[in-house]
Amino acid sequence: MKRLQKNCLNCGKPLKGRIDKKYCDPRCKSAHQYKIERERPERFYNKVDNQLRLNRRILKEYNKAGKAVVRQSVLRGEGFDPKYFTHYWKNQQGDVYLFVYEYGFLSKRENGNEKYVLIKWQDYME
Repeated sequence: MKRLQKNCLNCGKPLKGRIDKKYCDPRCKSAHQYKIERERPERFYNKVDNQLRLNRRILKEYNKAGKAVVRQSVLRGEGFDPKYFTHYWKNQQGDVYLFVYEYGFLSKRENGNEKYVLIKWQDYME
């Protein structure tokens, strides 16, 4: 019988054992599959999910008290992208807050500066 693969696909070491073996151990198999996956272009779903998680982390970091006002340039400098949000809420004054899970933001111009008003979701908002 002929061996299909002579050396490990990841590290190149000679293989022992079954004739159809491709990797010398589970660690090499995992490392090789990880390397292949990293070379693939990012999928749309992953891109959106990663940005939503980043947005949530940034909003949470800057809104520890439940309400805060932060310059837009500060959040955007951290990687925040306001085009990615999960839902919205409109208050009685007609302001539309965009939410990333439980953290919301409202774009506002104050004293010539672009700012975000940050809030946390409350029960009365339902």
